[in-house]
Amino acid sequence: MPFALIPFLLLVVPIVEIAAFIAIGGKIGIFATLLMIFVTAVIGSILLRIQGLSLINQIQSEVAAGRVPGRALGDGAMILVAGILLLTPGFVTDSIGFLLFVPPVRTGIWKFVSSRISVVTPGMDPFAEQRGRGQQNPNDPGGTIIDLDEADYSAGTPDPDSPWTKGKNS
Repeated sequence: MPFALIPFLLLVVPIVEIAAFIAIGGKIGIFATLLMIFVTAVIGSILLRIQGLSLINQIQSEVAAGRVPGRALGDGAMILVAGILLLTPGFVTDSIGFLLFVPPVRTGIWKFVSSRISVVTPGMDPFAEQRGRGQQNPNDPGGTIIDLDEADYSAGTPDPDSPWTKGKNS
């Protein structure tokens, strides 16, 4: 989302929420409207706790298996946003928040977002799949990155006393 939309949303969302409060409050009354806002906040906090704890267990199992928990972290971000939206008073934000708690909705959002991002872990070659070489960088099997400046590199004869050449000659 372009950052230019954020000020627009900060202006439009409260106006839409106020309009919804007036329309709903006019139909069912002020006390019923306030009760609905309170109930959605309570339900949202319960859903946040249940799905949040489940998600923490899922992330731990992914990490224990040695996999990057990309999908679980994406779900976690969406559940966090859903919790914030449900704790914010309003009917429009509550509707969006409840939708984010629905797994098929999160799956659709995840598919949309994951097709546009790439998660790279340290020591892994981000272009390995495109070159068909697996995940490990073939030029760096140890996962160590050595950053050299121009002054540190020369195309001449290697210095036998350099710590970088130790182990290669033995």
